[in-house]
Amino acid sequence: MTETSDAHSAQTTLAGRRAIVTGGTTGIGRAVAVLLAAEGAKVYLVGTDQAHLDDALARVREVGAGEGGLFDLSRPEQVGAAVDAASAALGGYDVVVANAAEAASGVTEMDEAELLHAIALNFTHYLLLTQRAARDLREGDVVMIGSTSAYVLGPHSTVYAGIKSGLQGFSIALRRELGPRGVRVALVEPGLTGSDMQLPDIPPEKQRAMIGEEKMLRAEDIAVGVHYLLTQPRRAVIQRLTISPRVQDGD
Repeated sequence: MTETSDAHSAQTTLAGRRAIVTGGTTGIGRAVAVLLAAEGAKVYLVGTDQAHLDDALARVREVGAGEGGLFDLSRPEQVGAAVDAASAALGGYDVVVANAAEAASGVTEMDEAELLHAIALNFTHYLLLTQRAARDLREGDVVMIGSTSAYVLGPHSTVYAGIKSGLQGFSIALRRELGPRGVRVALVEPGLTGSDMQLPDIPPEKQRAMIGEEKMLRAEDIAVGVHYLLTQPRRAVIQRLTISPRVQDGD
């Protein structure tokens, strides 16, 4: 019999781990939460809509264990409140998936309130969440969901591209800052992915058609990427993972 014990690097199990997933009630966050729960992690979903939360928790509980709560992460004080609630529900935590975000347009196409809200949710919440994780975690993982929109530098993408580009630099520096403390930091950059964020530009029926044509990803494809990051041996960090549709046009 051929010996194969050294054919694969050690894998880290997700069984017994405790994960906070922001934006965890729809789209990519929901898919991540379901997969982590199915692999034995206990998850806490942070959302903003009760119906979406109820639906996502029902699915999570079909495959594993989960809790959740409603918080507006564009308000700085709500980020800490969400972590407090999650930690109480999970008995602590060792994984953070920062995912909550919303679409944004050009800087000249938004009023001041819209601009500040987009920055607070899409960027500031990531920084505050990871700052808190750095304080709480001794051995854990921080995964940030960015976007290949960081490379789409068109006139209508200035705010979103700027924020997602900022997450690239932040994640690289944060890995170096937190690595010596035993915390791994990774950034996942999805390409075009079916979700509510594509509405109203790409309605659900068109999203389904594009997924069938392999021009758009399913949220579950991104969840598999997060699973890959989290199951690497502790010595290894997949610092940045870009996942794009095989036949996506342009960036």
